[in-house]
Amino acid sequence: MNEATSTPLQFDRVVSRSAAPGQDAAATCKACGTAINTEYYQINGHVACASCRVRALNSAKTPGGITPLLVASLFGLGAGIVGAAIYYAVIALANLEIGIVAILIGYMVGYAVRRGAGGRGGRRFQTLAVALTYLSIALAYAPAAVQAPGGSDLMRALSVSVQLIAVLPIIVVFAAFPSGLISAAIIFFGMSQAWRVTATPRVDIQGPYRVGAMPEPQPV
Repeated sequence: MNEATSTPLQFDRVVSRSAAPGQDAAATCKACGTAINTEYYQINGHVACASCRVRALNSAKTPGGITPLLVASLFGLGAGIVGAAIYYAVIALANLEIGIVAILIGYMVGYAVRRGAGGRGGRRFQTLAVALTYLSIALAYAPAAVQAPGGSDLMRALSVSVQLIAVLPIIVVFAAFPSGLISAAIIFFGMSQAWRVTATPRVDIQGPYRVGAMPEPQPV
């Protein structure tokens, strides 16, 4: 068996052996597949070209301005309303609080907020996702707890209802204490999921390295 068939193929690291006379060593960008003949970078341990390095750096930046935040809010609110409907259906039909549903809401809201932010994250989007997840869980409790008051003062009734909805999760926890601690854990796990999904992506960039040369070991 010759060397060409016995050597395993490498897809995500540079072959550092010397090139044959008259032939340049080459590497391939893991992200876009571009052949690299000069210098390359390593992003989270994978070979990358200069263009993908710039894209990776941009993906780790939190979008500024009010527009991305507004779009992310609309996306997250829509996901939160759908999640609240699912959670309420589970509570009403099964008479149970299933923690996985709250975690699902956190994921739905976090994913929607991230999509609205152009696939990026950051602290303000994490805070937004956590707040919308809390609101979604509160809305899920609302139909069973809020009673429409009589009288003609509709605005006052709506104001009271909104305030009640905002504190419903806290009321549920303390009203059923100590078993309410389960509800508290459910709410916490849901919001934690939203926080994780909207976090800034980890981007570890090393280089540049010369193609055909062994990268220097990084300090641990």
